[in-house]
Amino acid sequence: MQIPLFPLSTVLFPGGPLPLRIFEARYIDMISERMRSDAPFGVLLIKDGSEAGGPASTYEVGTLARITDWYQGSDGLLGVTAIGERRFRLKSAERQADGLNIGEIELLPEEPVVPLPEAYAGIAEILAGVLDDLGRLYESLERHYDDAAWVSYRFVEILPIDLEQKQRCLEDSDPEERLQMVAELLDSVRTTGREAS
Repeated sequence: MQIPLFPLSTVLFPGGPLPLRIFEARYIDMISERMRSDAPFGVLLIKDGSEAGGPASTYEVGTLARITDWYQGSDGLLGVTAIGERRFRLKSAERQADGLNIGEIELLPEEPVVPLPEAYAGIAEILAGVLDDLGRLYESLERHYDDAAWVSYRFVEILPIDLEQKQRCLEDSDPEERLQMVAELLDSVRTTGREAS
């Protein structure tokens, strides 16, 4: 399966929103074509390099993204909202003359729907409150508070943790391991808050 790739300084998770502002010609063309064909593109975290300009090396595991909305910004830039779909592994990539990267990918198995364990019910309640406060980007997102994978992905994408940690969570196929990590992070934040007061 061949798809255009969008290397970014962010990790996209299945089911998660991705706001983009597009200004490079190669990506404007790619986004226009993907909207016409209603086909996904691949999002990969940059390991070395930058989003704009020259080539960037990326991690191998990324997420397919499908455009759900677009608008013309007051500054003339194209604004796009996409949603994460399946995870994939990049097998090879080539750079076209216009600078766009095209990747040969294999889709990774979809995570089975695992009911949220009772021990993490409190995490889902916290998440519900947080998502309601995050505004427009999350207001139209389907909510699955009883799904361990969905809850763990949403928390990892909004937590202020480093990108390498987020990437490890994307590559990890065990939602309970991700939930455990989230619970430990929340505990450490609570502990730090208590010590500060």
